[in-house]
Amino acid sequence: MQLDKLVAFHKMMGDPTRVRIISLLANKPWNGQALAEKLGLSAPTITHHLKKMREINVVYERRDKNTIYFFLNKSVILQQTDSLRNLAIGMEESVMAVTNEEQAKIVENFFTKEGRLKNIPSQRKKKLVVFKYMLKGIEFGRKYEEKEINEYIKQYFDDYATIRREFIINHFMYRENNIYELNPEEMWAK
Repeated sequence: MQLDKLVAFHKMMGDPTRVRIISLLANKPWNGQALAEKLGLSAPTITHHLKKMREINVVYERRDKNTIYFFLNKSVILQQTDSLRNLAIGMEESVMAVTNEEQAKIVENFFTKEGRLKNIPSQRKKKLVVFKYMLKGIEFGRKYEEKEINEYIKQYFDDYATIRREFIINHFMYRENNIYELNPEEMWAK
């Protein structure tokens, strides 16, 4: 579940050595030996920290002949910090709050009488209302294979890949190894 990933990320970030490694990798890739020398630590210590960071995809590696270089996976860091920010903001009234009447009108305007999505709204607040409406049939706590999610989305809209991607981008769902799971509502984009 996304919440477990968020907790694991922040536990990993609670170590000063890992924060120092991240600050170095933010500018360029480094190999383990160079990191050890720069930070004044032993190679096994750096290996330990990099292993922990790889486990939650904060860093990834690429081999160049006999040297392994480590890169910072900035998108993971941004996603996790956004998730925490969304949790904090979700506790307040959102600036883009939409009343129940507005939500009903948006659903009426963007879905046919048969329940098919006419088109994806371009305005963000309308788009989020549409996606939230489409998720009503997804069970919280259940894991779905990608083909199941595709079939579910097809009942609403033919371009399932775009909708599936939007579910992930807006934190409605979490994906790992082509398995999808609904996030808690507090994590959804507002």
